[in-house]
Amino acid sequence: MAKPCIFCSILEGKLPSAQVYKDPDFLVIMDKYPINRGHVLVIPTKHYDTLLQMPPAEVGKLYAMVPGVAKGVVSAVGADGFNVGQNNGIAANQIVPHVHVHVVPRFIDDSPDGKWPARQVAQHDQLSSLALKIRQKITVPSK
Repeated sequence: MAKPCIFCSILEGKLPSAQVYKDPDFLVIMDKYPINRGHVLVIPTKHYDTLLQMPPAEVGKLYAMVPGVAKGVVSAVGADGFNVGQNNGIAANQIVPHVHVHVVPRFIDDSPDGKWPARQVAQHDQLSSLALKIRQKITVPSK
């Protein structure tokens, strides 16, 4: 039997998350193991293991969400920049086999040695508080 998808379980309300935004097509949540404060995931509500399984029009809608979400994240946490990442397959370090896009805020001093900052385990109450701040700042494309 296949292991249940964590993101599908979150979408079904079976697992908790710090939700930033939700509509019929997408969910934006705080990453439980953030690289930096404000790290979010943009997740399609329909399950696809990798980007290669998604119809091109849905990939376009997914990536159309990213700038407005990133703008909200950067504004809410006072970031100096941001990274957008999307991993496909175990070899690419995809941990959850459900398409998702990482929006990672970056700060001038977060990688003095040139390496990515280490992931942390965030507390749910901190994530929920930050989700509210980001929610108030994001813009999403009109449907």
